[in-house]
Amino acid sequence: MDRTELELGPGFTVVTGETGAGKSVLLGALSLLAGNRAVKTIVRKGAEECVVEAELEVGDDQRFDEVLKGLDLPSCEDDLLIMKRSVHATKSGRISINGGAATLSQLQQLGELWIDFHGPGEPQKLMRVETQLEMLDLHAGLGASLATYRAGWRQRGELLREAEEAATAERLSEDEEAFLRSQLGKLDSLDLTDEAVTKLERDHARSSRAQELALLLGQLEAGFGSEGIGEVLPKLLKASDEVARIDQDAQTLRDRIISLASEAEDIRADFARLGRGLSSDDELAPGLEQKMNLWLEFRRKYGPDTSSVREKREGLRRRLSSQGDVEARVAQLKADAAKVEKELRKQADILHASRTKAAEKLATAARKMLGALGFKKADLRIEVASASLGPTGADAVSFLFCPNAGQDLLPLDQIASSGEAARVMLALKTVLAAVDRTPVLVFDEVDANVGGEIGAQVGQELAALGKGHQVFCVTHLPQVAALGHAHLVVTKTQDDKSTMVEITPVHGKRKERESELARMLGDRSSKVALTHARELLDGAN
Repeated sequence: MDRTELELGPGFTVVTGETGAGKSVLLGALSLLAGNRAVKTIVRKGAEECVVEAELEVGDDQRFDEVLKGLDLPSCEDDLLIMKRSVHATKSGRISINGGAATLSQLQQLGELWIDFHGPGEPQKLMRVETQLEMLDLHAGLGASLATYRAGWRQRGELLREAEEAATAERLSEDEEAFLRSQLGKLDSLDLTDEAVTKLERDHARSSRAQELALLLGQLEAGFGSEGIGEVLPKLLKASDEVARIDQDAQTLRDRIISLASEAEDIRADFARLGRGLSSDDELAPGLEQKMNLWLEFRRKYGPDTSSVREKREGLRRRLSSQGDVEARVAQLKADAAKVEKELRKQADILHASRTKAAEKLATAARKMLGALGFKKADLRIEVASASLGPTGADAVSFLFCPNAGQDLLPLDQIASSGEAARVMLALKTVLAAVDRTPVLVFDEVDANVGGEIGAQVGQELAALGKGHQVFCVTHLPQVAALGHAHLVVTKTQDDKSTMVEITPVHGKRKERESELARMLGDRSSKVALTHARELLDGAN
């Protein structure tokens, strides 16, 4: 089986190799684990499947376990997120997350959390307006204000939903209403908390098998009492005393027998208490039986668990309450929703003011960074326009960009050049590094169409991003490659029957890394190129 295993450390990792050497292998593996679509042609001819597996150290970032819990997947153990995906040549592929079977959609949701791609043909989160809004809010420090707003938005939605239910609910007949009230009364007679139902099931099991328990407890008490251990232990104690007087080395063993006797007496007393409790259970048995029958009935009707039954109970309560003065109830619910909406509009105005102020600061910082990355005449603006009230306020945010003077500002997703798009992303990522919580960033063609001086600046910014993120960059520029904290070289070998791609770490091998940089400079056998390569590495340290 052909396989490659890599331990990818923190910081800035560069990936280099000849054109067509297969540098996309690593990026393709990351893309598969991010939940992107796969074609079966990635499976090598003659092989059955392609398998990619990764371990991601998530540290104390609670977002991962929160998302995994929502997806009903195993949580991270030892701070590790373990992902595995196989693409089969003829059958459906398989996905597992932390050992649990998962779907492509679930893998995609996790991918949104841990990795961001910037390059041709890859999904770019910053191209989406919702992500642009999220980034602006992070830059503005609006986390707490947004949480308060969203809670109010959910409350408004719930009030409007109840109003619609009340307005459209069919009227119940007298018999139907009487039945529902009877059902609700029975439901209210039970404590439907998880703890109470667990106790009810335990007490009922104890009560229903009282005779069997009494017989077993009697046997245990006899065994621990005068008919069993209780008869033997005093004799053993007496004998151990005699042994200890003769041989002091036996003193410890004597003490252990004393401890055993004490523990045996405690166990006997505890079993005796259980036995005495059976008589009080007899008095409660009819009530327990009635409650248990009710619980079993409701679990069968509305189950399978307590939360389902509780939800049904509240549904019955709402259904009955809607039978009163429907018009008055609908009017009250809508009035309550309008009151909440009025407060939401005040909060939305505050959010708008904060976003407008932050947009100018963020755009100014990004323009400065774009200048350093070779866009001398570029412009970037962040537009905050009024919009309908929604779950994030009443704003529509758009990042607009033009690479050259005299051109129109356009939304980021309309930028034609993938190289330009990647550098814009780099500029924004650099400015937002302190608030961007995506741990893994992947850049492809970020240095496209730039010269050595700008390439060096690109490399410096990527290296700076690597201080707070794990950054991967496929590059053809030696100025960028020299700045990597880690350096992977991709090579391809071919014969008449097969093609092999190999990924080799060279960051711990000075001579090999110098040779690779010299190749990127034009000739790995040239003394001038090797000298330049050494200078680049020396300057990066």
